[in-house]
Amino acid sequence: MSMSTALVVQNLTKSYGPVKAVDGLSFKVEKGEIFGLLGHNGAGKSTSIECILGVKRYDAGSVTVLGLSPAENRRQLFEKVGVQFQHNNYPEKITVSELCEVTGSLYRQPADWKELLKRFGLLGMHKRMVTELSGGERQRLSVILALIPNPELVFLDELTTGLDSKARRDVWKYLESLKGNGLTILLTSHYMDEVQTLCDRICILRKGQVVFMGTLTEAIQNSPCSNLEEAYLWYSGEEETTDEVL
Repeated sequence: MSMSTALVVQNLTKSYGPVKAVDGLSFKVEKGEIFGLLGHNGAGKSTSIECILGVKRYDAGSVTVLGLSPAENRRQLFEKVGVQFQHNNYPEKITVSELCEVTGSLYRQPADWKELLKRFGLLGMHKRMVTELSGGERQRLSVILALIPNPELVFLDELTTGLDSKARRDVWKYLESLKGNGLTILLTSHYMDEVQTLCDRICILRKGQVVFMGTLTEAIQNSPCSNLEEAYLWYSGEEETTDEVL
């Protein structure tokens, strides 16, 4: 693993009974890169990320995050990696500022959460109960919580689901400025405008296997399509959608 590589996944495999949720997945993410892990629900994205983070045990393969093993160096990685989860279960009676403060207290050199609230347009909400926030506000808060560790690498899952177009653009702009300062980002998204704006390279999964890996230009060139939206549908076999979510 070179000094410039943030994440190496080799032959990652994870099965649930007879179903291979992730089937021999390999990719690298360079430091300071925004890398998109794409595919429709059930393609294996969530399972891959949980295995990479050490939340789930994988059956075979290897994962190295910032030169460390997620299974053996969880504590060290915890300091360097931020994670935004889609379904956050926050304590019932906690305010936005309390949640940010508690999260910050877990890290040695946390980012300034007040500055982050300001950046994401939530500064006026700091006294509100988290449960009182709208879906979009809660979504922005989940991104803030992922950035509080002041991470070197951040995982963002369905980044701007439920945000209006101005809020989405603001989030994109801020992430691009963080990337400019060396932050590495791995994101999942169903929005191709978001992928087009942010991602340097993408990996498209279908039934747990890589069907495309490369730049956005290559994705279009290597398909019979003329734009990313159509190319993505073509690679991911979106027309044969399944209801199962892995």
